[in-house]
Amino acid sequence: MFARHILSRNATPALSSRVLGCGMEGGSTSIEMQTRHVASLKIVKQRMRSVENIKKITKAMKMVAAAKLKSDQRRMDNGMPFCRPVQALFERLPREEKTGAITYLAVTSDKGLCGGVNSAVAKFTRLGVVNEEAKGNTAKVICMGVKGVSALKRLYGDRFSTTLEEVGKSPWNFAMASMVGERVLAANPNRLKIVSNTFKSMVSYDTVAAHTVTLQEAQGMDKAEWSKAMDVYSFEPSIYEVWNDLHDFYYGASIYGAYLQSAASEQSARVTAMDNASKNASEMLEKLSLIYNRARQAKITTELCEIISGASAV
Repeated sequence: MFARHILSRNATPALSSRVLGCGMEGGSTSIEMQTRHVASLKIVKQRMRSVENIKKITKAMKMVAAAKLKSDQRRMDNGMPFCRPVQALFERLPREEKTGAITYLAVTSDKGLCGGVNSAVAKFTRLGVVNEEAKGNTAKVICMGVKGVSALKRLYGDRFSTTLEEVGKSPWNFAMASMVGERVLAANPNRLKIVSNTFKSMVSYDTVAAHTVTLQEAQGMDKAEWSKAMDVYSFEPSIYEVWNDLHDFYYGASIYGAYLQSAASEQSARVTAMDNASKNASEMLEKLSLIYNRARQAKITTELCEIISGASAV
């Protein structure tokens, strides 16, 4: 009856079809528009909830990483004075740039979401392998951490001599570092470089490839220069009797210090990454809220126009 009353007043076909919602192309267009608005609002609302949940997760991860960073910094501050004396002892030995096979020990983490910490170590190792092979030297890789293995195994898997994954599951200590040092000692590298991150501050770190004196390098040194460097210290028993054990300890101390520095760098980078992720989520949430409010306002305006048009037609 309502449709006949409208049509009896000579309403235009487009208007009547819009009010009735059937029989004309305009009515189907109006229904499609309303349906599209409702669907788009639901999608935007779902995305807003997803972004809000992500923001909560990144904030929680930032707080956890900040707490872990304090413990890692404390462990680093307590552990580095233990490593530096033996490193200073071996730094007194004369060093020469020699050719020959080289082994890279890449120190990475088992977890991601920490910026470019692991990719920087992988890149440093990759470039080092390429440069050494360009000179005609054989390059081998010993990799600590799942992320380093996954970053290097596709192109340089045949260079791997040893991989150590899930090292960070247990609290890092010197006993674990000594076990890694025994693996390095068993490989008997001609030259060795430990690639790791050096902690500088909450927002910065350096990726370095530290040269580590190997047994073969020490044996090939000039005896006079070697004695000059070692005679400053007193050894009991003699240096010749404890040299192999001292070198094993040197490997363990170098790996122990490198991992402590890398762990602190990883947590500081994770704090920064999660903070940036939370800020990006907030910005995205603001933009989605604006889009949602505009779509909701457009839907309300469309409904009001249709009600007013229908009322005026009546």
